[in-house]
Amino acid sequence: MLQKLENCSTAMADLEPLLNRWQSAGVLDAEAAERIRAYESQQTGPAGPAGARMGWQGKVALILGAILLACGVVLFVSAHWERFGPGWRYALVLAMVTVFHLAGACARPRFHGLSTALHAVGTISTGAAIGLVGQIFNIQEHWPAAILLWAFAALAGWILLRDEAQEILTLLLFPAWIVCEFSFAAQGHIGAGVYLGRFLIAWAVLYLTIFLGSKHRIAQGVLFAVAAIAALIGIAMTLESWRSWSASQTFLPFHLRVWGWIDIAALPLMFSLFRWRKSQLPVVVAIALSIVLPWCVSLRTQHLDYGAIHNSFTYVVPNLLAHALVAAFTVFLIWWGVRQASHALVNLGIVGFAIAVSWFYFSDIFDKLGRSLGLIVLGVLFLAGGWALEKARRRLMVRMDSAALAPKEAQ
Repeated sequence: MLQKLENCSTAMADLEPLLNRWQSAGVLDAEAAERIRAYESQQTGPAGPAGARMGWQGKVALILGAILLACGVVLFVSAHWERFGPGWRYALVLAMVTVFHLAGACARPRFHGLSTALHAVGTISTGAAIGLVGQIFNIQEHWPAAILLWAFAALAGWILLRDEAQEILTLLLFPAWIVCEFSFAAQGHIGAGVYLGRFLIAWAVLYLTIFLGSKHRIAQGVLFAVAAIAALIGIAMTLESWRSWSASQTFLPFHLRVWGWIDIAALPLMFSLFRWRKSQLPVVVAIALSIVLPWCVSLRTQHLDYGAIHNSFTYVVPNLLAHALVAAFTVFLIWWGVRQASHALVNLGIVGFAIAVSWFYFSDIFDKLGRSLGLIVLGVLFLAGGWALEKARRRLMVRMDSAALAPKEAQ
């Protein structure tokens, strides 16, 4: 109790000079300043008073510490795995999961952040334990089921702990399980990569938009970053996956295509209904893009002759419409970010537009110019285009901030 009072006093001492400065400048009146003091003096949550809450430095240290600890455990186990018999291996796997979760439970009353990190390492270790137990007992089973078991373990942790780390793992592992199941079933068929790319595009846009304005900042940031990378990979897969390596390959059977569209369209649309004002329209646009994009290519066939062995494979080259659609989609993301007052989505859309223009230049223009002229044009494109994009970005940010302040000033 004494520690809490000391922390509260420290927080108020840090706040007092700011309140005095704002009162002197006429920004706050005495009544508003007193309301702020009363509010801040009552802010004692699980993390303590406002001045005692963990800063970003501590959060980064905990995240990096958890990652390094998990990597160290994996390296230790892999280095000594062959020295242990089946019994010791099984005991080591159980201990690896149990110790981290027990340590997290012990640290939870005093240091919530450390507890979250330890429980996250325990859940990550659970995934390794599932795979290792299967190896120990030589279980020849459907391997995507291991991802599903891992996802259920993360879901149980999320339900019991209400931690952002467990939330992140759950929301990443269930889509990963769907990808693994479909990849396993569609292996060797033409177009499997197209359907996986469509899945990544639709789910990436769902994750980019459904968490806008969420109070879980860490979860939103991690899922936003993962979704941005997944969207880039998905676009590349949809444009390069109509290929076959032999004449014996066949297209996806009908039942796989049905399940594929359930995963690509039905599930994202269903989840987008939870926050339909923020997510439904972008998901619809992403699904439409994923439908059209794989057909915006030119197919080419290359024949290979190795003595008596004759083989051929097909590959694709994106056409002009593919570049235009990707650029238009990034513009849509910028527009939706402005509409939702999301700086992150606007910034992502601008970066995506720059990548789309650079991609078009390197794939369609650079090879047609000489090396020196191509580099000169590229430099001009980066300088002029970068300046124009930054100017447009600042203008949009100012417009969003002004729109956000207008209702407050009206009150």
